[in-house]
Amino acid sequence: MKYILITWIVLASFADISAQTRIYSGHSSNYSDCLFTIRGDKVYEGNSGNYSDCVYTIKDGKYYLGNSTNYSDCRFTVRGEKIYRSNSTNYSDCLFTMVDGKIYKGNSTNYSDCLLTVKGNKVYRGNSANYSDCLATVEGIVKYATIAVLIGPY
Repeated sequence: MKYILITWIVLASFADISAQTRIYSGHSSNYSDCLFTIRGDKVYEGNSGNYSDCVYTIKDGKYYLGNSTNYSDCRFTVRGEKIYRSNSTNYSDCLFTMVDGKIYKGNSTNYSDCLLTVKGNKVYRGNSANYSDCLATVEGIVKYATIAVLIGPY
């Protein structure tokens, strides 16, 4: 029984390491079209998992630059349906509002302020879900906030 438990723990730890999400350009899911790889709390550029290719570290609803979690390296803060600039949660620092699969500019939820639409595993420009407006394909599970941070205009 002890050996079965140890084996299960070792295998579970490898499963967590290999769990990842990839975001590809447009409708593609080709290796060469990979924009970002997300493993645990790290977002890497392309297909990389190298320390030097870390774009963001995600911790407690904050997106930090690179491998840092220093206060001064915070680029985005997520609170509820809102994403704010750096460490702020002030109304005037709101960059995105996320509602029902849509990502809006600032505090707005107006049709004309829709920046991105997430439908299935595709991310589209604006309010569209047309084939030609596909910006990215997601392979795996990712939060809307991460999509907004990585694909949004900031």
